[in-house]
Amino acid sequence: MRPLFHPSVEDVTVEAILHALSDPVRVAIYADIVGSGCSQNCSTFLSVSNKTIPKSTLSQHFKALREAGLIRSERRGVEMQNTSRCAEIENRFPGLIKAIVNAHNIQLKEKPRSSGSKRKRPRPQ
Repeated sequence: MRPLFHPSVEDVTVEAILHALSDPVRVAIYADIVGSGCSQNCSTFLSVSNKTIPKSTLSQHFKALREAGLIRSERRGVEMQNTSRCAEIENRFPGLIKAIVNAHNIQLKEKPRSSGSKRKRPRPQ
C-alpha cells in the first residue's frame, strides 16, 4: 500500500483549508471529527446530513481533508482512523478552525429555507 500524504504544518495554507472546507459534506465531516476529540473511522460517515455517501466519494472527501492538512489518517487493519490536526493548525493560524466550525454550527441551527420563500422579481412594466 502507498503511504498516505500528510503535509507538514508549515506547508498548510489558508487557501487549501478554505478550499477543502468549501464542500458542505467535507465541512460536516470535519466538524464532527473536531467535535468528537478522538479518532473517527471513515465508515462512521457513510451518512452525512441525512445523505448516504458512497464509499468512493467518501474516500475522496477524506483525501481532500488530509491533503489540506486538516486531518491525519492512519490505517489500522482494513480501517482508516482520522484525527483532527486542530492543535497544529491553531498554532499556525490562531482562531481559524474555531471560527469555521462555529460558523458551520450556526448555519446548521438555522431553519432551512423553503423554496416558496424566495422573493419574486418585480415585472417590468
